[in-house]
Amino acid sequence: MKPFYYLVLMLLGLGSSLPLAAAPRRDFAAQYRPDRRIVVDTRREGDSVRLYLRFPSARLLRRGFPLHVALWNDYDAKRVLWQDTVRHAARRLRREGEAATLDFCLPLTRLRVGQVLSLATGPADEAASGEAAWVRLTPEHLSRSFILTDSVGQPLLRHYVRAGEPFMIDSYGADLSVQAYRYPLSSLAAAPPMAGPGALPAQPRKLSAQDSVRYRAGSLLRFQAGLYLLRVREQEPRSGLLVEDNTFPALTSADELIAPLIYLTTSAERKKLFDAPDPKKAVDQFWLTVAGNNQPIARQLIRTYYGRVQEANQLFSAHKAGWLSDRGMLYLVLGPPETVYREAGEERWLYRADQGMGGTFVFRAKPSTFAPDNYELVRRPEYEQLWYAAVEQWRKGRTARPGR
Repeated sequence: MKPFYYLVLMLLGLGSSLPLAAAPRRDFAAQYRPDRRIVVDTRREGDSVRLYLRFPSARLLRRGFPLHVALWNDYDAKRVLWQDTVRHAARRLRREGEAATLDFCLPLTRLRVGQVLSLATGPADEAASGEAAWVRLTPEHLSRSFILTDSVGQPLLRHYVRAGEPFMIDSYGADLSVQAYRYPLSSLAAAPPMAGPGALPAQPRKLSAQDSVRYRAGSLLRFQAGLYLLRVREQEPRSGLLVEDNTFPALTSADELIAPLIYLTTSAERKKLFDAPDPKKAVDQFWLTVAGNNQPIARQLIRTYYGRVQEANQLFSAHKAGWLSDRGMLYLVLGPPETVYREAGEERWLYRADQGMGGTFVFRAKPSTFAPDNYELVRRPEYEQLWYAAVEQWRKGRTARPGR
């Protein structure tokens, strides 16, 4: 097992008489801004749970402030169950270029499945705001005894790798093996927000494993493309791992660049792009035509759209690439939500009434073994006008990247 910084967090004064001040309604939009989002992963270690945090910038850890940890019954809870701090967090960072990682332990007895942790640096009330890292605790969070690391043992803090990318499974405990089950990848894109139940493709009730292999934990692994379930101990929940080809989460091949255009084009247009003698050149010409033959605008459209594809892959990848998911679809076409409200089993994405694209979209939790944080869009006929207005902005080359 690779050593990591070990921070001992003593939970003192639980149920303090000085509770964190909670905002009337938290805005979780920061969770979908890659430059502000704090990524969290966990590993069970005996009677403790180790939390691993990655900050997109070490500057988010303000010197002199501790790391605030709080537990809530739900995302919209007004009163904290308990709270504590990790002192001198900025001194304990492990730098990774601009980013930085940190880890510490919490007693397992203080955590329950379904409760929500918030973690933040800065003034104490930030741990109660949507700017904090928020994690709903699943059985996997509290029971999984391993994490994924890179080839030198640093935590990946993501549940996807590229085909052939070297990585390791770092298990808490000696001489353990990992059972890996491989399933086929899905290329099914999300249906439009106004699609009725009959327009939605049928989903298989159960996937059949293509093969199964056992590996020794701690050995260097390279997987071929596929969807994997990993398990170390029989009593533990299985953990999903997405393995994609090429430069994922970025896209580079012609086919990869054409596929996400499903949200902006007709099937005939996409067939023409796929069948072109030089598909990559055809993609460039598509965007140049959209931009009215203005090359700077075409380049900006390309950067914006495929930048969102990469960000959606980083944010939402689980049982399939993030851009294929319901949240990924809206992220590509409408951009990051202006405001996000969360409550038990539900998310609401709000967009401003800007250029006729304002609206509210409701997602409901639909967790699975492969995707414990999966949400599905509640589709409604009234989204049709909004959706086509947003697509038209792209087709006329008018879309600018909001907030960038």
